[in-house]
Amino acid sequence: MATSEPKLSRAQCRSKRAFDFCLAFVGLLMVWWLILLAFAVATIDTRSNGFFIQRRVGKGGELFRLVKIKTMRPDAAIVTTVTRSNDPRITLLGTFLRNTKIDELPQLWNVLLGDMSFVGPRPDVPGYADKLTGEDRAILMLRPGITGPATLKYRNEEDLLEVQGDAERYNREVVFPDKVKINLEYIRSWSFLGDLRYIVKTIVSAVHKNGV
Repeated sequence: MATSEPKLSRAQCRSKRAFDFCLAFVGLLMVWWLILLAFAVATIDTRSNGFFIQRRVGKGGELFRLVKIKTMRPDAAIVTTVTRSNDPRITLLGTFLRNTKIDELPQLWNVLLGDMSFVGPRPDVPGYADKLTGEDRAILMLRPGITGPATLKYRNEEDLLEVQGDAERYNREVVFPDKVKINLEYIRSWSFLGDLRYIVKTIVSAVHKNGV
C-alpha cells in the first residue's frame, strides 16, 4: 500500500511558524523572570554558566545553538551525550528543573528566532538526524520542536536507558529509529489542532509527573 510523501505545504509551514512566533513572544513576556531566576540558581549550583548551550541539528540539517538551563556538572569520566535517569552529572536542583521542564524554557528564544518550533522532532546532536537517508530525511524539512509525539512517547526515556546494558547503542538502534517513524507519521498527519493537543499533553504530563 502506497503512503503519502511526508511533507507540509507552504501554507501549513507559514501558519505553523506564525503560531510559534506569537506564542513564543507571549511566553517570553510571561516567564522571562523565571528563566533569569533559574539561570541564577543554576549558575550557583553548577559553578559555571547557568545556560547550557549546545550545537544541535536543525531545519535542513543546519546547526544552531540550542539554549537550556544547565542541570548537570561536567564529569571527565563520562563523555557520552546519552543521559540516564541516575546520571551522576545531574545535580539535585537539576533533577527538579528537568522534572518541571523549567530547564526547557530558554528554548522559547530558539522558537522566537526560528531555530525551533513548539512541536516537532526533538533536535539531535550531530550524528543522528543529519545522517538520515531517503524518505527519513523529510524530518529535516521541519524545525525541531520542544515537544511532539515522539517526545511524549519517550517522556521517560532516561529511565528506559537506565536499565540498558549499553544505553548509547540502545538509543541508536532502537529508540532513535522508532522516533524517526513517529515523526514521519506526524508530518503526514500534521494539523494545527494536533499541535495544540501535543502542547496540552506535554503540560499535563509535566504537572502529573510532579504531583501538582
